[in-house]
Amino acid sequence: MARSMRPSWTVPPRRLASAAAITLLLGTIPLLSGTSAASAARPSAPCSTDPTARLSTVPTPETVLGFPLGVGQERVVTNDEVRTYLGAVDTASDRVVTGVMATSVLGQPLPYAVVSNERNVRPSALREIADDVRDLRDPRRTSARTAARTAKDSPAIVWVTANVHGGEKSGTDAALKTLYELAAGLSCAVEQRNDNLVTIIVPTQNPDGRDATRRQNEFGFDMNRDWFARTQQETDGKLELLRRYPPQVFIDAHEMGGRQYFFPPNADPIHHEIAGEAVDWINRIGEANKAGFGYNGACVDDDSTECYFNYDTYDMFFMGYGDTVPTTGFGAAGMTYEKGSASAVADRVQQQFDTQWATLGWAAANKREVLNDYFDIWTDALAQGRAGTLEPNEVVQPTNEVQFPVPDIKIRSYFLLPDRQLADVRQLVERLRRMDVEVYEVQKPTRVPTARVFGGRTATNVTVPKGAYWIPMDQPQKHWIQAIMGEDPYVPFPYFYDVSSWSNPLLMGVSTIYTGDNVRPKAQLVRTISGGRSGLAWPWGSYTYPLDSAAAAELTFTLLKRGVPLVRNLETSTVALPATRLSRTVDELAESFGVTLTPGGRPSGTRLDLPDVGLFQGTGISTTSGSHGEARYVLGKRWGLDLTPVTTADINDNTEAFTGRTVLLVPDGSSPTGGLTAAGQANLRDWIAQGHTYIGLRNEGTRMARAAGLTSTTEKTKPADYLVIGSHLRVDVDRDSPVALGRPAEDFEFNNSDPILNPSTTGTNVLSYPAGNTFWANGYTVGADALKGTSAVVDEPTGAGRAVLFAFNPLFRAYNENGLHLVANALLYPAATSAPDARRTPGIDPARASAAAAPVAADLGGGWRPTTIEVAATDLPRTRAIVERFTADARASTTGGSAYLVIPNPEGLQADEHPFLGDLVRALRAAQVPLRSVVG
Repeated sequence: MARSMRPSWTVPPRRLASAAAITLLLGTIPLLSGTSAASAARPSAPCSTDPTARLSTVPTPETVLGFPLGVGQERVVTNDEVRTYLGAVDTASDRVVTGVMATSVLGQPLPYAVVSNERNVRPSALREIADDVRDLRDPRRTSARTAARTAKDSPAIVWVTANVHGGEKSGTDAALKTLYELAAGLSCAVEQRNDNLVTIIVPTQNPDGRDATRRQNEFGFDMNRDWFARTQQETDGKLELLRRYPPQVFIDAHEMGGRQYFFPPNADPIHHEIAGEAVDWINRIGEANKAGFGYNGACVDDDSTECYFNYDTYDMFFMGYGDTVPTTGFGAAGMTYEKGSASAVADRVQQQFDTQWATLGWAAANKREVLNDYFDIWTDALAQGRAGTLEPNEVVQPTNEVQFPVPDIKIRSYFLLPDRQLADVRQLVERLRRMDVEVYEVQKPTRVPTARVFGGRTATNVTVPKGAYWIPMDQPQKHWIQAIMGEDPYVPFPYFYDVSSWSNPLLMGVSTIYTGDNVRPKAQLVRTISGGRSGLAWPWGSYTYPLDSAAAAELTFTLLKRGVPLVRNLETSTVALPATRLSRTVDELAESFGVTLTPGGRPSGTRLDLPDVGLFQGTGISTTSGSHGEARYVLGKRWGLDLTPVTTADINDNTEAFTGRTVLLVPDGSSPTGGLTAAGQANLRDWIAQGHTYIGLRNEGTRMARAAGLTSTTEKTKPADYLVIGSHLRVDVDRDSPVALGRPAEDFEFNNSDPILNPSTTGTNVLSYPAGNTFWANGYTVGADALKGTSAVVDEPTGAGRAVLFAFNPLFRAYNENGLHLVANALLYPAATSAPDARRTPGIDPARASAAAAPVAADLGGGWRPTTIEVAATDLPRTRAIVERFTADARASTTGGSAYLVIPNPEGLQADEHPFLGDLVRALRAAQVPLRSVVG
């Protein structure tokens, strides 16, 4: 293995990652007897030409589990059996080492296994291999000659992961079968894989979900959307292991509906910053999988079973997937494999194994080429970053063409400005650094001749101040920087199975510019987060910080939970704590959140108290997914608030579970009333009038309030061609409401086909979409002008209390930081100190009564959005005929030469869990219906 000068690696050795691929031969596998693992692994021992030759000392699945894996299997393995079998193989085989990469929400370990030949798995050899591969990722410190030697002498790293969706179980069992074959096999095929690869196997990424046969983890998070934000501990541990053992090939094994199998080539769109080398590997691995699949081969029509298909449904666009992040962030061939869950257990496991084994075989046979190309990926990224060039948009499906090219702009630098939301700026810096992005703190003001300002604006001669953060693009992680920092993802083709925007500066609402100018500010590499005490206060004084960010809000709740007295200036949104309460622990907490504590005078302002929060889980609310789980995670785990469940009956009957709370949070759900009776609605109004706060999110949260006479907002009908697909839009902020404390006059919010609220006439429209030429949206939108002049957040007074209503979900995936800050403001809403507002009349305001009586909009999208298929208007009849084979509920309309078929999705299912969306799209393509756009 090649040696080079490198910095020491600091990721804790307890963290590891995922995946392995394996060979399964049909039928019962006889064991060899009398052959030890050690003697078989000696370099002088020739490999066997018998593919069934195995070490008798390594326990078979049947021995430990009591049943075979794959052919002949009748049930899936349990979490306990996963751990037991990993331990048994580790004990018996000198080709295997195991560990734990993370623990689940409920405390279960997430084990992994590392498999290779006995030389490669020795601790010193593993460290050397990992160091060599990491060196390939930085051509600034690795010469081409050294890289070539590494490609020749070092094994490649392959990950086999499974079960990120807890109910999709067969990939786990197949991964255990792969583990056995690599640990016990004596054939030349096994030897080639073990000599040329280090295989990381993570059998289950979601043990809590596996136990519950549930897609999400215990907090209701879809962890195959959590990759860039790393909010969940299971995801975070996995990514740290990936940093330690960067993959060249990454398998993420899933299940879907039906009895077919998907493996790449992928569907469009593919993100433009994914390297061409990785796409080439993915497509060639697809050919290997075709050759090794067996069963019925390629699917010939929609009714085919136990067959495979490609180029459909599963794209590589959103940077939260288990294929896009390994590909873009680590340069791997990241791949999603999907097996139909309606097949028998034996067929599901066997087909997962067959593709894992074929993938490993391709990687082993091509490892030298792959490692050489891997070095080229990072070399090209550096060159592109220096030139400021972005990768062009491309499509992979043979019948598609690029509809939206990447614009001809240059980007050489991003700057995160320190003028506001500084703690969230610093959290973004840490998120980048934890993906090996180099970030610098500006030490001296720097002039940028031409800049683009997030929100679609430009500026000249911008002075970047000291304390700003500079992210140059001329570094190896150029692709990743652009993928998550970019103001727009530049979708090439209008197929969407997730969101169309995830720009991190927009999600956080932080002040950001980027430029193609070749500027080199005086700056210092960031090595640790900034924050904590900036000076020494007098004993009678205070330490202050701006409560203008999600990170500062989290610090605030943490301090209140610890009993630290806090006051807030309602003009400046500055929080103060007595200087005598600044302990070392408090100082370290502030630093960890990126919050600077500034010495000040005597603390003064409005006292902050911990809210006593009731979390509604009545009619229409799912407690296992969506914003209910997001509330449990954000408010409960991160902010440390005690959440009391409140049911429909609690409100209808006015029980203490409801009346004893100071805040009621109603998540998104499917009921327009929450099941409240007229008496329950009166109870809710009376409770608010006593000085309490109602917080309503998206569909159910706003509709339940409207039905109870708490708001004059009504829902605006969406145009037939309306498509706002997880996009960011500019909003104007009315900072007269305490909900907006600390936010800028213009902000950004995330919209995922959310209800459109006509402005309130009885409250404050806290966030509104501009009606004029400052209106701006990114991502993919059609008909977004319908939002102009409408409200995104309203603050509705009733008596001494209020209802704060969000048209969108501010807790979405826990990565919408500016939305989190608004929720924190609503939770900390100051108590009324003066006479009730004139609008706070004893009865129901006539405008609110009128709104309550208005027809309720159909809930077409549940907690997600409906499926929308766009075709030419002339193609509507045949499209409708095909759609009616799957559902009778589609709604059709035509406008501007296009026809739109909207298929209700009341359960809020995403495309990869939808019962027929994939089959429907394939049927339309088979009928040669040109699809103008597909939104799932």
